[in-house]
Amino acid sequence: MQTKNLAGWCRLAVAAAMVAKVTAEAPVMHDAATEEQLVLAQRQASQLDPMKSMAPTKPVDPATLNCPKDLLSQSDILCFGGIATLVPKHAIMQIPENFADRLKIAAAAQIVGWADFFAANRGWITTVEISRVQAEGKEPVAEDTRKLLAKSSNLVVATYQGGPISLLPPKAAPAATPPLATNPTEEIKP
Repeated sequence: MQTKNLAGWCRLAVAAAMVAKVTAEAPVMHDAATEEQLVLAQRQASQLDPMKSMAPTKPVDPATLNCPKDLLSQSDILCFGGIATLVPKHAIMQIPENFADRLKIAAAAQIVGWADFFAANRGWITTVEISRVQAEGKEPVAEDTRKLLAKSSNLVVATYQGGPISLLPPKAAPAATPPLATNPTEEIKP
């Protein structure tokens, strides 16, 4: 029976301690904000808006970024038979000596698109279809293609999906690095 009384007294002591803790930390009660107080607080917040003090930025038209200044400075000209066309710089892969005069525009030449010019002059122009990776210079043109070009007596233009494209020189390949050993105590043999 004494254990029941002791357990009851323990429960009572714990409850009293909890009530004392709650009453000691009782929150401070405030009146509810009135509409006038809310409107005043909103006005003050809008007057202190940091966005109002910032200067507006001038938008940049993406079409004007990295624009070439002059189309002719970015192109090579092919002209023959009273018609001419523009191809990107570095699109002409091979220029035989007897076709060097066809890289200048004639006074009365009419400018046409690449497809029309090539259709009218396919007898002396050869195209080589290259990949986008080759055009970027990340991969060289195939060796057998280069051998065929060396034997050709035609003017050769690099194309991508039928249209002329600049062919950048191949980038230097990074030096081969030896493989890492899987076991730290194992030596790497070259």
